[in-house]
Amino acid sequence: MKYDFDEVVERRGTNSYKWNVAENELPMWVADMDFKTAPEIRAALQKRLDHGIFGYEDIPDEWYEAYQKWWERRHSLKIEKEWLIFCTGVIPAISTMVRKLSTPAEKVVIQTPVYNIFFNSILNNGRVPYENRLIYDESTGKYSIDWEDLEEKLADPQTSLFILCNPHNPSGEIWTKDVLVRIGELCKKYAVTVISDEIHCDITDPGKGYVPFAAASDICRDISVSCIAPTKCFNIAGTHTAAVFAANPVLRHKVWRGLNTDEVAEPNSFAMTAAIAAFNEGEPWLEELRAYLAENKKMIRDFIEKNLPKVKVMPSDATYLLWLNVSKYGKTSEKLAEEIREKTGLYLSAGNIFGGDGENFLRMNAACPRSLLNDGLERLKRALS
Repeated sequence: MKYDFDEVVERRGTNSYKWNVAENELPMWVADMDFKTAPEIRAALQKRLDHGIFGYEDIPDEWYEAYQKWWERRHSLKIEKEWLIFCTGVIPAISTMVRKLSTPAEKVVIQTPVYNIFFNSILNNGRVPYENRLIYDESTGKYSIDWEDLEEKLADPQTSLFILCNPHNPSGEIWTKDVLVRIGELCKKYAVTVISDEIHCDITDPGKGYVPFAAASDICRDISVSCIAPTKCFNIAGTHTAAVFAANPVLRHKVWRGLNTDEVAEPNSFAMTAAIAAFNEGEPWLEELRAYLAENKKMIRDFIEKNLPKVKVMPSDATYLLWLNVSKYGKTSEKLAEEIREKTGLYLSAGNIFGGDGENFLRMNAACPRSLLNDGLERLKRALS
């Protein structure tokens, strides 16, 4: 491999949110990676740093072109320049859209268990989370959509928005085109706008692609706003660089006004440089990363199958997060996560915060060098054996 993903980088003492833990603890919870970002991105940022002046900046054509070329080349989606809007992050954008595209006390449908911050974006803005709980199949370890329940919730006159997680976090499910088309048709039927969070879309296992919601059908394209970014797949979340796009001009105008009103549509001095370098030069690094992560996930599955038969790892084709079914221990995920951390220092995410049946699961972050991964697995074994 050209790139070294086995290098262990000391992150304690660097203001890392993930690594702000006790000396004996190993954090494998929040979704950022313990790898240096691509050297091509670091070189571009260094060049920008060496310029030495960090004033207000405009969005250059190169930024639009980087997104357009990436999505057309890798995901077969043609995004027009005027569809794209810069924003500082996917969650700030979602929170803005919840405020702009709905009114207080209206309902926002989410498919749980799902990324827990969706709840914050809804509740903090005075809206109501409306859970369409995914159906867990014990025999396959996979989720499916409860379509009858979904239609019932979309048909509620108080429902105005649907936040889709595509690919799905925490399950790692890549929604098929047929599923996305069906979601789009139901949302169109009941005049519900879709916000599609696609931040994990480039972290799929080798040989696995994803379907952008806007590419699934003309209906999906016209009723939705998509949130995209290089931050998750290139480990540059701290640069606060993202984008939203909407083909529907009326919907796009509302979102644009909301983002500007909330002042989350202006870049810092490194945001565009990082994004342009990621999409234009980071692809070889990303391909090696995807292979490394797939092997890490396989190591976790093999280890748990051999050593912890009461734990079931959910199949996952996307993200570097693994959803561990720990229901056979007879404890809530919150209690079990606390005990694991107290006994061994291994810090995992308790599944209850994701809603749905998350109280039966723990979420494990596999995006780290193999030496840390092996350490984490041994700690998990000690805690649960």
